[in-house]
Amino acid sequence: MDDRHREHLSRFLSLVLRHRPDLIGLELGPGGFVPVDALLTGCAARGNPLTRAELAELVARCPKQRFAFGAGGATIRASQGHSVAIDLAYEPAEPPAALFHGTAAVRVAAILREGLRRMRRHHVHLSADVATARAVGRRRGPPVVLVVDAAAMVRAGHAFYRSANGVWLTERVPPGFLQVIEPEPR
Repeated sequence: MDDRHREHLSRFLSLVLRHRPDLIGLELGPGGFVPVDALLTGCAARGNPLTRAELAELVARCPKQRFAFGAGGATIRASQGHSVAIDLAYEPAEPPAALFHGTAAVRVAAILREGLRRMRRHHVHLSADVATARAVGRRRGPPVVLVVDAAAMVRAGHAFYRSANGVWLTERVPPGFLQVIEPEPR
């Protein structure tokens, strides 16, 4: 499978497993999992055929590890980023003292006023390192990285979760827990 086709399928699977399982006749089960066989059948019916081996390759080679197989490999889900109502069954976890969020420079003023909100997703997504946050922020323009005082948030009663691919999740980050790191040098 070439990189372009892999990227196309990854985007399609993200759409289906995070936002629109109905596009291929699926309903997300407990934890957001769907049967692999039903996913493959639905993908083929929508003009995106792939084999089980190609799906396994796509999951293994996805740099962001967006997808995870269930125990035994008979089911699959998106690791996070869902807009459909689903309980991913993540257990609360103790985060590092500081986490990071990358965003486009044009959004910083609003974020510092309102905090980070989950928008149409279940959680705000945070990174454990600056480099990952910068890469995320770069997707929509010049990046700015915000530091989240996760330790203070925990003391204030906020819960954190860690997805299978290492993304830290929380309901929201109020503005008082945020600081800006200077934009990446040019």
